[in-house]
Amino acid sequence: MGHNDEPPGTGAPLAAPPDTTLPHPDPHRATVLVIGVVATVLFVVLRFVVALGGHDPLPADVWWDDVMLAGLNDVGLVIAWVPSIVGGVIGAPVVGILLVLAFLWRRRWWDAATLAAAIITVTAIGAPMAAIIARVRPSESLAESVATSFPSGHTAVATTMAITLGLLLRRWYVWTIGAVWVVWMMWSRTYLHAHWASDVLAGLLEGIAVACLVWSAMQAFRIRRAMRASPADPGA
Repeated sequence: MGHNDEPPGTGAPLAAPPDTTLPHPDPHRATVLVIGVVATVLFVVLRFVVALGGHDPLPADVWWDDVMLAGLNDVGLVIAWVPSIVGGVIGAPVVGILLVLAFLWRRRWWDAATLAAAIITVTAIGAPMAAIIARVRPSESLAESVATSFPSGHTAVATTMAITLGLLLRRWYVWTIGAVWVVWMMWSRTYLHAHWASDVLAGLLEGIAVACLVWSAMQAFRIRRAMRASPADPGA
């Protein structure tokens, strides 16, 4: 088989040839779909637990917030503000647009569409949800103060982008950088007392669910569209 027969999203770097050939089903699609469903269920369970407590912080939330408060210092604040700003209201869209443009420049149309769809989906779900739930942030918050604490939007977007890029590029260093970025973001949001620990955990689960489900859906749509547009190959 030639190099153009490679299944979509199986590890080709950004410099890969344009994804114009008939795609093959990704062997990991079922696993990714299951992970997305499990993350969704866990998110719903956590949401239920938080609701049962009247949206007040859980015991673990209070403990972790006290730990972060005890370790507060100037160096830590500088380190914490980096992901908070880069992955913030302005930074995250800019980074997302640049990544989508990079895929388009390399003529990886489906990868660009997948990343864009994932970012739009997680934003469209998370922001209204946080406003409706209206959980109050820690009183010592050094960042946002509005009652939109659950789930953490910063963490959800960071997780969505990291996992989507990992699924599209399939490189160990992409997964490693993504994991470091997500953990850094989760710590940052609690260090700045912008979120409770359960908020960032919810953002993590939301990001995993959106990235996995959107990627799975785009894979299925791409294959079905290509099969409808191409004649059957009896010798395949």
